[in-house]
Parts: sequence; structure tokens; C-alpha cells
Amino acid sequence: MWTILSGAPPASHGQLHSGLLLLRVFTGLVLAYGTQDNVFSAEHMLEFRDFLAKHGFPAPLLSAYISAYAQFIGGLLLAAGWFTRPAAAVMVVNFIVALVMVHRSLPFGSNIAPMAMCATSLVLVITGPGAFSLDGWLARRRRGYRARL
Repeated sequence: MWTILSGAPPASHGQLHSGLLLLRVFTGLVLAYGTQDNVFSAEHMLEFRDFLAKHGFPAPLLSAYISAYAQFIGGLLLAAGWFTRPAAAVMVVNFIVALVMVHRSLPFGSNIAPMAMCATSLVLVITGPGAFSLDGWLARRRRGYRARL
């Protein structure tokens, strides 16, 4: 416990991978949950379209579909740890656009959630998903397969 509290490096790689798992699953499920209403309700999608139109997005209905489905599918991919880096990169772009187009005129406190999603996604682009992920499992499986050849 002292190692964690003192700021020393993790005692094992298992702690690092467990931390990435927690970060990935939490972020992914928040993204999927936060957009499921737009994905499963045409009425909510139209409300999102109107919101984007008010903020000057081009082709607001198309933008609404792209953003909502990117967050929903990307969130599920992040939670599973599958295609993690590409999904996280899409989230970085999505949230940078949201911050520039919508949130720049809002007080700092209103920007914390999209900045956190952007920062977390950027961490996952840099680190990858960790060992406890479908990406990690597939990579280990490919290495094992190559070793048998």
C-alpha cells in the first residue's frame, strides 16, 4: 500500500494493466450510456440535431449521427478493449470538435466532462488498452501462433 501512496512506480505490471482496464471500461461505459438515448430514439437524435444546428455544425443531422454513433460504438469498443487505439483516436477528435464548437463559450466547469473524455481517450491512444483487453488477448494469441510456425 505504501508503494501506491508514495508515488513510487507500480509494484507490478499487473497493477498498470488493472488501472488501464478500469480506465477503459469506465470511460467506454460512460460514453455508451451517455449516447444510447440518441442511438435508440429518433426523437432524441432530432433534438441532438437541433442542438448541433444551433451551434453552427454543418449538416447537423449527419453530424448528430456521426457523433452519437461514434461515441456509442467507440465506447463499447473501449470497454471491450477491441480496436482500442483507433476508437480512442476517434473520441479525441470528437471531443476536440465538441470543445471548439460548443464548449469554448461555456464556463470552465461545463467543460470538465468533455475535457476528461478527451484526455482519457488520449491516454488510451498513447498507452493502448493494456493486457486485460481483447486487443491484448489477440496480440498474445498471434505471438503464440507465430512461435509455433
